[in-house]
Amino acid sequence: MSLPFYQRSHQHYDLSYRNKDLRTTVSHYQREKKRSAIYTQGSTAYSSRSSAAHRQESEAFRQASASSFQQQASQYALSSEVSRKAASAYDYGSSHGLTDSSLLLDDYSSKLSPKPKRAKHSLLSGEEKENLPSDYMVPIFSGRQKHVSGITDTEEERIKEAAAYIAQRNLLASEEGITTSKQSTASKQTTASKQSMASKQSTASKQSTASRQSTASRQSVVSKQATSALQQEVTSEKKSRKVVIREKAEHLSLRKTLEETETYHAKLNEDHLLHAPEFIIKPRSHTVWEKENVKLHCSIAGWPEPRVTWYKNQVPINVHANPGKYIIESRYGMHTLEINACDFEDTAQYRASAMNVKGELSAYASVVVKRYKGEFDETRFHAGASTMPLSFGVTPYGYASRFEIHFDDKFDVSFGREGETMSLGCRVVITPEIKHFQPEIQWYRNGVPLSPSKWVQTLWSGERATLTFSHLNKEDEGLYTIRVRMGEYYEQYSAYVFVRDADAEIEGAPAAPLDVKCLEANKDYIIISWKQPAVDGGSPILGYFIDKCEVGTDSWSQCNDTPVKFARFPVTGLIEGRSYIFRVRAVNKTGIGFPSRVSEPVAALDPAEKARLKSRPSAPWTGQIIVTEEEPSEGIVPGPPTDLSVTEATRSYVVLSWKPPGQRGHEGIMYFVEKCEAGTENWQRVNTELPVKSPRFALFDLAEGKSYCFRVRCSNSAGVGEPSEATEVTVVGDKLDIPKAPGKIIPSRNTDTSVVVSWEESKDAKELVGYYIEASVAGSGKWEPCNNNPVKGSRFTCHGLVTGQSYIFRVRAVNAAGLSEYSQDSEAIEVKAAIGGGVSPDVCPALSDEPGGLTASRGRVHEASPPTFQKDALLGSKPNKPSLPSSSQNLGQTEVSKVSETVQEELTPPPQKAAPQGKTPPSPPCDITCLESFRDSMVLGWKQPDKIGGAEITGYYVNYREVIDGVPGKWREANVKAVSEEAYKISNLKENMVYQFQVAAMNMAGLGAPSAVSECFKCEEWTIAVPGPPHSLKCSEVRKDSLVLQWKPPVHSGRTPVTGYFVDLKEAKAKEDQWRGLNEAAIKNVYLKVRGLKEGVSYVFRVRAINQAGVGKPSDLAGPVVAETRPGTKEVVVNVDDDGVISLNFECDKMTPKSEFSWSKDYVSTEDSPRSEVESKGNKTKMTFKDLGMDDLGIYSCDVTDTDGIASSYLIDEEELKRLLALSHEHKFPTVPVKSELAVEILEKGQVRFWMQAEKLSGNAKVNYIFNEKEIFEGPKYKMHIDRNTGIIEMFMEKLQDEDEGTYTFQLQDGKATNHSTVVLVGDVFKKLQKEAEFQRQEWIRKQGPHFVEYLSWEVTGECNVLLKCKVANIKKETHIVWYKDEREISVDEKHDFKDGICTLLITEFSKKDAGIYEVILKDDRGKDKSRLKLVDEAFKELMTEVCKKIALSATDLKIQSTAEGIRLYSFVTYYVEDLKVNWSHNGSAIRYSDRVKTGVTGEQIWLQINEPTPNDKGKYVMELFDGKTGHQKTVDLSGQAYDEAYAEFQRLKQAAIAEKNRARVLGGLPDVVTIQEGKALNLTCNVWGDPPPEVSWLKNEKALASDDHCNLKFEAGKTAYFTINGVSTADSGKYGLVVKNKYGSETSDFTVSVFIPEEEARMAALESLKGGKKAK
Repeated sequence: MSLPFYQRSHQHYDLSYRNKDLRTTVSHYQREKKRSAIYTQGSTAYSSRSSAAHRQESEAFRQASASSFQQQASQYALSSEVSRKAASAYDYGSSHGLTDSSLLLDDYSSKLSPKPKRAKHSLLSGEEKENLPSDYMVPIFSGRQKHVSGITDTEEERIKEAAAYIAQRNLLASEEGITTSKQSTASKQTTASKQSMASKQSTASKQSTASRQSTASRQSVVSKQATSALQQEVTSEKKSRKVVIREKAEHLSLRKTLEETETYHAKLNEDHLLHAPEFIIKPRSHTVWEKENVKLHCSIAGWPEPRVTWYKNQVPINVHANPGKYIIESRYGMHTLEINACDFEDTAQYRASAMNVKGELSAYASVVVKRYKGEFDETRFHAGASTMPLSFGVTPYGYASRFEIHFDDKFDVSFGREGETMSLGCRVVITPEIKHFQPEIQWYRNGVPLSPSKWVQTLWSGERATLTFSHLNKEDEGLYTIRVRMGEYYEQYSAYVFVRDADAEIEGAPAAPLDVKCLEANKDYIIISWKQPAVDGGSPILGYFIDKCEVGTDSWSQCNDTPVKFARFPVTGLIEGRSYIFRVRAVNKTGIGFPSRVSEPVAALDPAEKARLKSRPSAPWTGQIIVTEEEPSEGIVPGPPTDLSVTEATRSYVVLSWKPPGQRGHEGIMYFVEKCEAGTENWQRVNTELPVKSPRFALFDLAEGKSYCFRVRCSNSAGVGEPSEATEVTVVGDKLDIPKAPGKIIPSRNTDTSVVVSWEESKDAKELVGYYIEASVAGSGKWEPCNNNPVKGSRFTCHGLVTGQSYIFRVRAVNAAGLSEYSQDSEAIEVKAAIGGGVSPDVCPALSDEPGGLTASRGRVHEASPPTFQKDALLGSKPNKPSLPSSSQNLGQTEVSKVSETVQEELTPPPQKAAPQGKTPPSPPCDITCLESFRDSMVLGWKQPDKIGGAEITGYYVNYREVIDGVPGKWREANVKAVSEEAYKISNLKENMVYQFQVAAMNMAGLGAPSAVSECFKCEEWTIAVPGPPHSLKCSEVRKDSLVLQWKPPVHSGRTPVTGYFVDLKEAKAKEDQWRGLNEAAIKNVYLKVRGLKEGVSYVFRVRAINQAGVGKPSDLAGPVVAETRPGTKEVVVNVDDDGVISLNFECDKMTPKSEFSWSKDYVSTEDSPRSEVESKGNKTKMTFKDLGMDDLGIYSCDVTDTDGIASSYLIDEEELKRLLALSHEHKFPTVPVKSELAVEILEKGQVRFWMQAEKLSGNAKVNYIFNEKEIFEGPKYKMHIDRNTGIIEMFMEKLQDEDEGTYTFQLQDGKATNHSTVVLVGDVFKKLQKEAEFQRQEWIRKQGPHFVEYLSWEVTGECNVLLKCKVANIKKETHIVWYKDEREISVDEKHDFKDGICTLLITEFSKKDAGIYEVILKDDRGKDKSRLKLVDEAFKELMTEVCKKIALSATDLKIQSTAEGIRLYSFVTYYVEDLKVNWSHNGSAIRYSDRVKTGVTGEQIWLQINEPTPNDKGKYVMELFDGKTGHQKTVDLSGQAYDEAYAEFQRLKQAAIAEKNRARVLGGLPDVVTIQEGKALNLTCNVWGDPPPEVSWLKNEKALASDDHCNLKFEAGKTAYFTINGVSTADSGKYGLVVKNKYGSETSDFTVSVFIPEEEARMAALESLKGGKKAK
């Protein structure tokens, strides 16, 4: 393809620059590749002489270390690196880093031990340099023509390891103990060491000179050291093994001490951290009002910490000279200067100076102090100019800090070429000029501020601002704006820069892609995006190759084997912690084009880790990121990840994203990704060999068009965790379609060399990047690109055209999926100026944020505010008035350049065509009002014509004229391009001049008649702070109780932006004081649905806007409107068709031939909306949603034009959205309704039944049975059945075998409707089901004989006994039941009765002796069954707990019993066991038992004995019986009357006990009956007791008996009583009694004395015998 016609004069191109540029962003380790020893990636080549030198010097160090430790230690104090360098023979100079890569010898370590990976340097992007980690020691800087020097900590450790290995190998080389020693003396060693150190220090001091001299110097040093080492003589001597071992130990100990000392001194060397001051945040200029305070802030990095000094007009500020005026603070790196009560004297330039040992840096800021209008300090005025600020004068506005800013010698539209250099500049003239007060200069590209970089540099010489491109790229194409700011005023100027492609090395190769960016960086991969080039070389681009390069090398590697067409690609295989840059190359059938500009460096780090590093204190960047792992926490298996989702899916790859699990311990975790096809559970691990470290992963090699689900598992050393929840089904394929071709290409004249091209944007375009425009001379057939950087919007200005030549244009849309087809060619247009040879000097139409918005004037000064831009067109502005300042942000303004670079509007109205049939031009607009006024411009508003002529109004034209002394002047056009809004800003008017206006409306039928001439409006500055009135009020959707009111925001927003609106209404006939508000809080919408109206009542409405200053004046009235629902009114109806398509439908029966339907969402037109389509036929219209989603929530309304306000709306909220989506899915994919999903159950004989139930099946319903994705059919193994009446579908299997493990699916089809249900029987689920089936089979066999229905169990009865019971079945008379305990048969007294099927064994008073294993056996001739119950260990404890619980529940209430010893509290239980724990408490405290207070159990009684109670024993007593799990309490209140009664009873019993103890009593000795022969002597002795000793008396036959000679009665010692009768006779027979008595009581002991005569006894015996003989007869 030939060069563009507007670029043929630019032919030079620096071909060598591209190869050179590819090296500018990487470190120059290999700048000296012609040296003899080269260190490259993985290379082990080195000089043999250097290798020998390294080995000899290492040996020298080993031998010297023992003899000169003190000397070496002192050298470390001078330079912490010298000893390590000597040990490793690695001379890298001072701590500034490596200066010659030839000294890095990989072969050194490769011959000694396995070579560790070399830590490669890494770079962060410029945005990341604000928060760099502080613990990196060796700074490395990169950039064009800069050498990277220094070695990393990893390399130093490698060198030390190599040196230590040499020393150890030499020490332990031979079992014979052969060692080497140098013959040189210690003095020679010292001299050589000093010479080596001096040489190295000299080399380090010369590193700032040319690289060749530095390299030569270091090579010379190394050469000398190697030669010196080779000349040393080595001898061998024989030593004993003991000596050798001792020397080895001493050497190792000394070496360890040496390394520790070296490490200590290395830490003391702070030179690693030193760097000059750097402003992280610079102080910002301020404009303040008089008597206000102002603060200047700055943040500075540097080491040592910089000292900050503040200056005012280059004079240091002394806070002590003006106490309270200045406050200077420094906290945590943030430095502030506060100026209190500012006055005019404080207007100056302030400087913050930061200084440390590495240098000084300053930053400037200006402070301008203003005075309110009307305040005039006459004392200052009369004091003379010497007391007034030099930059201020007296103006009609008082002391006003106003600056006039002008641009001279301005840059124009520029054309460049890739690889060239270019400068943009202009001279800036500022009046009045303030000495030492410099303006702020800021450059913008497409509205984005530019910062100096290696691609672009800025310069301000004091009067000229320059922007220089060192190497143009297509990324540099765009609209460039310079903004000059003085205080609160600024001025700006803009022009466009075009950059064309460089000449291809291969003719026909495509151009380079552009804007290569890293969208997402992680540990494992980075997503790269780019923009497709406009030039394809003449044949379609087949795809793109992505190249990567590790920062610190210049080795590029290709990331993809086959070209990718999608303009995004995840690059994998990265090394965590390394930094990379990327580039992209396009390829077509001819070849591969130039690579793109390289991306910014990006580190392969997890975003969370990257954020953690950024949050740490800043320090110099070392070029390397060190990743450390925390100490592992053993035994913690990580949990499942969360929030798994598919973030991007194309035909080439799918990207997954998730969050790490909450449970993972301190150990690092890795991830395994699994996939399975949708509808199956066949999960396959994707990354079996390479675990993922970051919570994101890109999957390749997926089958396009197939559906997949994904899940993720976490793993660490403890094991692999459970999987996450699976993602939703994802179909592999490009989700992003190539955009459709733009339409309606309309060119319009602009200047003598440019044409404005507008077009209709591509419909349904997603992720649109922009548009490419091409031009062709009419009839030539050769197309040339007009832009090489895609532009957004729908209009573009094509520059560089030939005046008078005719051109045609076409447009292509581009997104990540590719470029669209070309649009249709535009009509040919001749290049010439639209008006008088260029843009009108008075009128320059521009664009606002909304189509047809207000236009801005040029050549005026604006107040300072954040800049706002559009990438494709200059914005219109709403300049603020120089009134009182506000804290809120002002609206943005944009200056229009001399040549309007991207004005996309037509500058001349299109030629009028014949009016379409039935269409007429609109009637004149009305009610022209002034919405806002400035000193040189005014904003007009008007109402839409009453009659629009049957067609939509396409725009308005405004004319104006001056009125001087009441005499109107000549009409002038205010706008060349018709404006679509009912408001317009007329610029370049004269201040204080009176104007009149008229407006004409236009539709497709033509231009209507102009309106009546407006009233006179004076062009003057409005200074009101509140917003102006809203305008264009409109009522729609009028019903009997509601309507919708719409309006447009006020043109004049006041001092601050509008924050909301208030709507008022009143009845049309009501008075003005009867307005009432409809909303208490301000609403942000520009519409409101008014409810609660009265039917038939006429209403009027008004709207007021509010901002921070207050509420503005109300709008013009809307109405009157009668609240009524007109006959035949219809509403919008939602419909879902059989294909699941959702649509809104509206029908109108009162349409005119000129009526049209107009749809809107939230009352904003949906015309050309990519999310919906509108179809209207006759009196019906339908809005169809393409993909209804959350973005479609809102109010949808349909208006009918050319009617009396017929409209209706429909609200789609989240609930309605869910309902519609569910209904759509149901219609789109009809399913057979299912009552029960597929389930599995085990039948009685162990058979397996698969079944499901549909709600209804027709006679044509079919079912396919699928097992592991293969269909199975009825046969010996599978029995299938369908009951179409009930909808039950069944499949039976006799037995589950191991090969039956898998997935079972029933697929239903009944006409169009389908459905399926799946059950997965794998793993533990299958094994459990298989065991259950086998168990059921065995159970069936068991139940054929006597068997247990309920196995042996226990129960604790109400009597606290244990009852063992079981339930049996299938019993007959011959069935026997036998009980066993611990395999010993238990004899049961009663025979079991099986009538109720229950067998029991009662164990009374269950205790530990009853623990054991109980078994019961059923048996007869059909078989036997047994049941076992283990009552040991935990089972016994559980039973005893229940027994104890029953016992505790059987406890009676506590009772009080008085005894002779005290008071007893007691309760009875059924029986007591030791496992039942008894605890007593008194008044909430546990009782401490003693001899006075005791507890115990007697039989079934549990008691608490309180001996000798006292008042302290009163209170509430609680007995808690703890059964092992639960405590059961019984309480009693021993206080008050209960205590008094118990205590009184205790005293009584106590006294009774004392009396009983001490009363007189007969202890023993007297018989009951004494039989004695007459004449004998009777002697009786009796012991008595009593305290006091009792009195004794005797009785005979109830009469007192006195002592005499015949009957002798004695009582001795108060204890013994004697009874003696000498020679008893019959007269002594009788009843005798001993009576003892004392004060406590008396007692009588009776005995009977019987005296017999022997002869009479014999006679009596004979008589008795005779009587007995008679009776016998």
